[in-house]
Amino acid sequence: MSVAGVIVDDLGRALLIQRRDNGHWEPPGGILEPEETIPEALHREVLEETGIRIALPAPLTGIYKNMTGLVVALVFRCEATGGAPTTGDETRALHWATREEVTELTDEAYAIRVLDALDAASPPAIRAHDGVKLV
Repeated sequence: MSVAGVIVDDLGRALLIQRRDNGHWEPPGGILEPEETIPEALHREVLEETGIRIALPAPLTGIYKNMTGLVVALVFRCEATGGAPTTGDETRALHWATREEVTELTDEAYAIRVLDALDAASPPAIRAHDGVKLV
C-alpha cells in the first residue's frame, strides 16, 4: 500500500515532485513502512520529499489500484502547515502545477490522482490503472 499527498496552494495549484530515480513528475508519496499508520506514512513521505509539513487528518480524495504492480495507493488533499519547499535524496525538483501543467507533466495514472485531489473528490474516487493509463 502507498500514500500520496497533493498539497494545494492558495492559487489552486498542486505541488509536484520530479523523482530522482526515473525523472517522472508525481505528487509526493511512497510505500508505508510496516510499523506506520496511514497518517504517519503520509506525513513522513510528504516531509521527506518536499520539506513541507502538512495538516492531519487530510481528506482522502481517491483510491487507485495499479493492476500491473498490484499496489493500492491512497491519495489525500493536503494543506501545508510549515516547512520550506526543498529537494532531497528522492526529489530532483519541485513545481507548483496548474491543472493544465498536471496533465502535461504527469502520466495519466498520476494526473487523475492530482486532478481528483484538486477537485476535492467526495466521496473519494476509486480507479484502476496499468501504471501509466487508466483501465
